[in-house]
Amino acid sequence: MPDHPIALSFSERMAGGFALGVTDPAGGRHAGEAAATELAMHATVSISNLDKFFSDPAHSGDLSGTIDFSPLGMAIPTTAGIFNLFCPSGQPGLKLMIYEFAFKSNGKCYYLAGRKEVRDGPGIDVWRDTTTLLTRLHAGTDSTAPVIGAGTLTLTIRELIRLLGTVKVENAKTLGLETEALAKFGFFFLGQLWDTYGPHIRRND
Repeated sequence: MPDHPIALSFSERMAGGFALGVTDPAGGRHAGEAAATELAMHATVSISNLDKFFSDPAHSGDLSGTIDFSPLGMAIPTTAGIFNLFCPSGQPGLKLMIYEFAFKSNGKCYYLAGRKEVRDGPGIDVWRDTTTLLTRLHAGTDSTAPVIGAGTLTLTIRELIRLLGTVKVENAKTLGLETEALAKFGFFFLGQLWDTYGPHIRRND
């Protein structure tokens, strides 16, 4: 019986001001905060083959979870989740973290599309770039459908600590292999950050 590839998963919660009738994430955050309407994403990222994930230029995984947004419902299950970590954007100095999934509410189809923009720009704000999810809600089954809402979700320090406690490695036969998988993922993450921000640091030395 063939061995299953080493897999990795983690869970995170991001939340922030969100409003219907707005298409810009920043505007949606302000409108949501003013109206006290928050959208929370409870997401689990699953990487079924860690070696394939590293070699894939898009660094793809699966995304599942639930959404809390009072105008549409609470603990709404999601489907067709897409996750990409540091995938190319087509623009120099910009990589994306993609969080997308579909869901239904009151018989209608919706699609939530979020992206974190990791860029080499003026100043360095690694924390902001890697914890701020610019999010739009589409009335349909994918991101080509009309935008009917927007907002900005964030990962707090408290939630980051919780995230670290959810990281799991599967199919590692020994503790050594499990530790190695965690180290590889950590080095990959840090390496991608250095690839983006390192040139800016060197320019300012």
